[in-house]
Amino acid sequence: MSTLKPRARLAAVGVAFALAAATPVAAYAALDDEPASATSASAASAVSRGKPYVETRLFFGTQRPDGGPPVTDKQFMAFVDEEVTPSFPSGLTIQDGRGQWRDQNGTIERERSYELILLYPVSEARAQDPQIERIRDAYEQRYAQESVARADDTTRVDF
Repeated sequence: MSTLKPRARLAAVGVAFALAAATPVAAYAALDDEPASATSASAASAVSRGKPYVETRLFFGTQRPDGGPPVTDKQFMAFVDEEVTPSFPSGLTIQDGRGQWRDQNGTIERERSYELILLYPVSEARAQDPQIERIRDAYEQRYAQESVARADDTTRVDF
């Protein structure tokens, strides 16, 4: 029988739950590794297709903080042709979007945006990283942007 009072037991359970929830579970150890395989019976029976790839998504805003005119479709596509395609000639995907974010002054900005999706083999991740950072920097410089958001994830790809 427990010697803790009900209130103390409840607090101990709450702390244990909070610690467990706050502990990140690593889906993979590094970009050079393949994604961790699922442990559930249903996932274990699923067919794995494709090869391990990294999916990098870049989010480009079109409003200019300096008050200049928004980036046009023609300007963005010229940017892709000049800055992105030479580093990723095998292919990419561009999607139109609407986004919002809080700028450095705390103002919520809403704007038309572009999502650029790049897929490349996990084995090329270290080599592609500086190229992706150059793309981000170039857009920020050219169109006076505070930032270009980046999201990376591992996936399996089959062409």
